[in-house]
Amino acid sequence: MDLETKALLLSVGTVQLAKPCRSGRPSTAGPGAGGQSVFFQSGPHMARLSVAESSPLRLEQSAEGAVIMMDGREIARGRLAEPLLHCPEQAYITISERCVFDCKFCAVPKLQGGIKSRQTVLQMVEETARTGHLRAISLTSGVEVSPLHEADRVARIVKDLKRFGVPVGVSISPFPGVNQILKEAGADEVKYNLECVDPELFTQVCPGISFQEIMDALQEAVGVFGKNRVFTNIIVGLGESDDLLRRSIDELTERGIIPVLRAVYSHPLRTGEVQMERPSAERLLELARYLKKALEKNGLDGAAALTGCYRCTGCDLTPGRDL
Repeated sequence: MDLETKALLLSVGTVQLAKPCRSGRPSTAGPGAGGQSVFFQSGPHMARLSVAESSPLRLEQSAEGAVIMMDGREIARGRLAEPLLHCPEQAYITISERCVFDCKFCAVPKLQGGIKSRQTVLQMVEETARTGHLRAISLTSGVEVSPLHEADRVARIVKDLKRFGVPVGVSISPFPGVNQILKEAGADEVKYNLECVDPELFTQVCPGISFQEIMDALQEAVGVFGKNRVFTNIIVGLGESDDLLRRSIDELTERGIIPVLRAVYSHPLRTGEVQMERPSAERLLELARYLKKALEKNGLDGAAALTGCYRCTGCDLTPGRDL
């Protein structure tokens, strides 16, 4: 699978299974929460695809590996990568599977799932560590009560997880003071998600959340956690222009913040709430190449990431790893 083929797979984002697959796991994180997905590995590239019966892509397996078909022809050959917890080589865990905020692209507020205790998280990581394949821990969380309450809960868990001797990344809703709390707990990297870079669209997509507060936390985090340790998700396909995306990429990378360009996932529970159009392969490629140049220009390196999305690469075209 070359870069263009991965872009094609990500532009579709889904795959139907010719037969049941034990690698498919339900997700509890973010926009795709509640769904099943598989990780398809081919050469240096990996793509995470949500399982959907209506997908134009079809995954077929044999003793030799896995093949993805489209319109009756083979477009990629490889294997299925077995996730540890949510993704390969990482324990990627959602602490609070519920959220008081109502971001219109995200299924978590609709699903209102459970809250994992410290003991549950420790047990999950211990089981994963026993496989010998654990290389990183990534924690994410909705907001059960308030961002401060969530940060305190996550920080206590981070302290417990340091015993495993692998990097720990955290992605939560930020607020003034969040960086010091997470740094003192022992977090190695942080990700605070802007999601939508169009300020006007942001107020519609993420009502009740402050765009500026996220930017302030990201800027401060660079000074607290250092180079190549601060990330933010930017969703592509919410109606934003490419010119605005490029300007936002420039602004973020100049400040030392590494964007994650994530193709929008139109969850069935959010149908019709806001504009969501999956970006084309060509758009994903063009933006990824622009992001790569911006990172290089500002001395940033996606391959240096210790945790999270830049380490996994399944959902995105990842500068420093895919290109």
